[in-house]
Amino acid sequence: MSIPKKSERRDALWRQVEQRVSEARGGRVAFLTGAGISAPSGIPTFRGPEGYWTVGSRVYRPMELATMAAFREQPREVWRWYLHRKGVCNRAEPNAAHTALAELEAVLGSRFALITQNVDGLHLRAGNTLRRTFQIHGNTDYMRPLEGPPGTFPIPSGLPTIERDTPLDDATWARLVTPDGRRARPHVLWFDEYYDEAHFKAESALAAAAAADLLVVVGTAGATNLPHQCVGEAVRRGAGLVDINPGANPFGELAARLPKGVSLREPAEEAVPRLVSLLKD
Repeated sequence: MSIPKKSERRDALWRQVEQRVSEARGGRVAFLTGAGISAPSGIPTFRGPEGYWTVGSRVYRPMELATMAAFREQPREVWRWYLHRKGVCNRAEPNAAHTALAELEAVLGSRFALITQNVDGLHLRAGNTLRRTFQIHGNTDYMRPLEGPPGTFPIPSGLPTIERDTPLDDATWARLVTPDGRRARPHVLWFDEYYDEAHFKAESALAAAAAADLLVVVGTAGATNLPHQCVGEAVRRGAGLVDINPGANPFGELAARLPKGVSLREPAEEAVPRLVSLLKD
């Protein structure tokens, strides 16, 4: 018996994708995106080498620095790290996968939902709307007050570029307050915090996944809790599941086992536009 060629296996998988799209025709489609969709834009993954940060002689891992505990001990250093990350994100541009999802929202309207773990803001810059985009880990372009009435505010414009060896000067530090003068923090979900609806649209994201006839997971390793809940809700309610990721991950393994699942080991910038073209036809 001959072994199918790689191209033949790929064609067979895409025929399965076409079937899932056909089954969801006229229904709701949700996308769940992670770092893999932004990697082609040049944004390093959170846990990669660029995620580490040196303070004096100590090197901090993301799991240590991205916490409320760290912020209370050394708020200027945590802000310095996030302003550096914000600069990296702001210099990046949306890629073909981001653009395709923005085009799909324009076509599907209320039948489209986008749940993203990324804090880089590239989906919004590509054209997706806040109304249908649930940024479940926040956005590095925004901040919110440490205490008092809640609110989310853009980080002031015109702040100096923060490189790895750039200190946070007093003038910049003084501007990291809300419009009414309260001390602010980055608008991101930290490791010692919980998802909620007020800040991270957690309930809305779960509802969107549960209502989907097709859920497409793109570029996530599945390292956080809410994405697993979203996938679980969609699958439990009978949605088709497509996972797009060059490497192995829990969602791809799940999709490969499901009758209505497909696991595509392809880069996001190639697979997402192709899938979107099927959904738009």
